[in-house]
Amino acid sequence: MRAAALVGDLATDNDAARLARSGAPVKQIVTGTICHLDASMLRNALEDWKLEDLDILFIENVGNLVCPASYDLGERVRTILMSVTEGEDKPRKYPTIFNSADIAIITKADLAAAVEFDLKAARESIEVVRPGMDIRLVSAKSGERMEELADWFQQLTVSA
Repeated sequence: MRAAALVGDLATDNDAARLARSGAPVKQIVTGTICHLDASMLRNALEDWKLEDLDILFIENVGNLVCPASYDLGERVRTILMSVTEGEDKPRKYPTIFNSADIAIITKADLAAAVEFDLKAARESIEVVRPGMDIRLVSAKSGERMEELADWFQQLTVSA
């Protein structure tokens, strides 16, 4: 897939620099004191990109589970990333972002045992907030279920 990413953060371009090593087009949007991206920020960042040359554009909103939930960026699919290191209760603590997402990706599966992460409790927590939500457990480090997730994203581009 021809993929690119916009990365939002309060300060630094560290995330964009890490992603750029993949060879994909990446831009950092530094928001300063604003805890979310909005449509005008995306429009400005995308001005010199040819979107027709991309199959998929990933937008990483500012890394919290509160502010980004309230802003429509025109995305086709909203994904929530929840790390096993954050605990099973995040969906109940931050229900708005889970209610507005299409899929929950639980990351860092390779650390689940070390942090005593209870996948069943996490699934139940998500189910309470968003019944029937698609939930995927992955590990970028070990590669666990990453191919399955890539296939899921590939299907999105085929059905677009």
